[in-house]
Amino acid sequence: MSEAGIAPVSVVIPCFRCAATIFSAVESIEQQTRKPAEVILVDDASGDDTLLILQDIARKHVGWVKLIELKKNLGPGSARNAGWGVASQPYIAFLDADDSWHPEKLSIQYEFMRNNTEIFLCGHSCIQLNDSDTPPVIQERSIIKKLSANNLLFRNPFSTTSSVMLKRDISFRFKEGKRYSEDLLLWQQVAFSGLQIAFMESALAYFHKPLYGAAGLSAQLWKMEQGELDNLTVIRKENNIGYWLYLAAYAFSTIKFVKRLLVSKIN
Repeated sequence: MSEAGIAPVSVVIPCFRCAATIFSAVESIEQQTRKPAEVILVDDASGDDTLLILQDIARKHVGWVKLIELKKNLGPGSARNAGWGVASQPYIAFLDADDSWHPEKLSIQYEFMRNNTEIFLCGHSCIQLNDSDTPPVIQERSIIKKLSANNLLFRNPFSTTSSVMLKRDISFRFKEGKRYSEDLLLWQQVAFSGLQIAFMESALAYFHKPLYGAAGLSAQLWKMEQGELDNLTVIRKENNIGYWLYLAAYAFSTIKFVKRLLVSKIN
């Protein structure tokens, strides 16, 4: 692979009991038209066969895949921080172990960030894709929106962390030990610090299970809601929002939670 075909990006994948999906996730990286300079797998003390599989992947891709083995389960945010801490490239892209990417994802997103240096964090659309589905054709010119900090109070524009690329040297990290909505808190803190965030409408990442009502973290709707409400409290305590805006965002989040709960019951 020539240097011209490599994007200066470190891909960080938190891994917890993902033996059934990690091959597909890594394969979607291998199929990128512009591959990342390195891939960092972080085993979050899985305690099953996951670590053996990750070790096999690392041996297969010596010099390209790094493996970090956490001794204690810390949650996906802390696992991402561990990978972030050893990343060597100026850009970080996150991929969850049960998600996958469109082959043009890194090429499109990296070129956008390289050409728009004022953007510190960029995410894009994600869609659910079943095994039998064909990935959609990506439009040549994606609609791109710059997001204000207040935009992120009322919704998470990035439905999965697998859509996000950011500059490695920003000072923020995922809140250690926080297991629910830790990604949204990071996006909010970046935005309220004054750093610019952008959203691309192209669907360049795929999740393969329903966001709500499926097994795993996505099924823990109440804990997810508690995490989102905790984010608002953190943002409030950091003096980023006033009391009335805090109350409005809190009420809006509660209403969304009720709607999600109803959807999960119907499905």
